[in-house]
Amino acid sequence: MSTSRPDASIEDALGGVSSVFRGRLLQAYNGLKSAFVKRDFDACGLRAGRFSEVLLRWAQDTLTGTHIPFGTKIPNFADEAGKLEQTPKTAGSESVRILIPRALNFLYTLRNKRGIGHEGGDVDANQIDAATAVRVADWCVSELIRLTYNLSLEEAQSICDAVADRQLPQVWEVFGKKRVMNAKLSFADQTLLLLYSHPSPIPVEDLVEWTEYSNAAMYRRDVLRRLHTARLIEHDREMDMVAISPTGSARVETEMLAGDV
Repeated sequence: MSTSRPDASIEDALGGVSSVFRGRLLQAYNGLKSAFVKRDFDACGLRAGRFSEVLLRWAQDTLTGTHIPFGTKIPNFADEAGKLEQTPKTAGSESVRILIPRALNFLYTLRNKRGIGHEGGDVDANQIDAATAVRVADWCVSELIRLTYNLSLEEAQSICDAVADRQLPQVWEVFGKKRVMNAKLSFADQTLLLLYSHPSPIPVEDLVEWTEYSNAAMYRRDVLRRLHTARLIEHDREMDMVAISPTGSARVETEMLAGDV
């Protein structure tokens, strides 16, 4: 199988982050991702707020040598984030001084002002708000890995890439393979779910193995060709790689993830 996966975990990649912050950060981040998969948007908001508070304290400690103690309420999140931008350039990288605080301020404001899990209004924005919170948190964790990793560059990059994976309860990853848990789904639907769950194009040989289709040539003809013709995927025959299209992603989200698959 040619699709590479990281052997190290995100916790390994964040080994350069003090344990004072690392455990809390991972708990909030993993909780946010898990809540989103379960469509528990109220929990997404709470965990996005907790994630922001932990990472802000890490940035304070990194830049100033001190932070608001855990258990003490952050008096004004926007003000505290703004203070980090005023620290000297010598205190730390621009990412820690400016980019991460601004990202966290947006995330915290989204959680408080939009009230993820809110009721009412003409348009239900709960899902897109929660999805935005997850993606901002993904960026923050990837940036933190880039800044603090104590792994090889290749390992850290692999884990950063893996952060972008869509974690779906319908797709199980085991021993470097992915399996769609509902074996009754058509091979076309299984293929779409697998592609949706992966952040980058997948080699056909991996899809054949993951779906356990009996014949690669028939899989290309009977499954991939039809999905490609319907513009649900893009199959590059020269590279023999497959990527899901926006239309394919929309189909997964509206027809396969909206309810039980």
